[in-house]
Amino acid sequence: MPTRATETTNGGFGGAAKDVADHATRLANLVKELATVELKQKVAKLGVGIGLGVGAGLFALFGLGFLLAAAAAAIALALPWWAALLIMAAALFLLAAVLGLIAKSSIQKALPPAPEQAIEEARLTTAAIKADGS
Repeated sequence: MPTRATETTNGGFGGAAKDVADHATRLANLVKELATVELKQKVAKLGVGIGLGVGAGLFALFGLGFLLAAAAAAIALALPWWAALLIMAAALFLLAAVLGLIAKSSIQKALPPAPEQAIEEARLTTAAIKADGS
């Protein structure tokens, strides 16, 4: 017959069930925390990609402005003046292309915005629980 001392040390079935519930709660909280951290990282990468894309568009707009100024200068003035503007326009377009490629790469790394590590961890945990129960 169990005594009070053995009941408090073993805890019986109720104690074991409480331990399992506590562990499951802690595990669920850890998975939720992992998902939150992973989503924050992806949103940060997406923000960087969008910012670089906006920068690329801005430099492309500046390049178009310099290209139009170069065309106007070519008509109105001698060769050296517009040639300098044309070189500047080409440099801005090159910069826009580089930033655009970096932005595209950054956006692709951040998509899809799903917590892949947390989903995989939850899948593995579910599989482990099912394996132990059978």
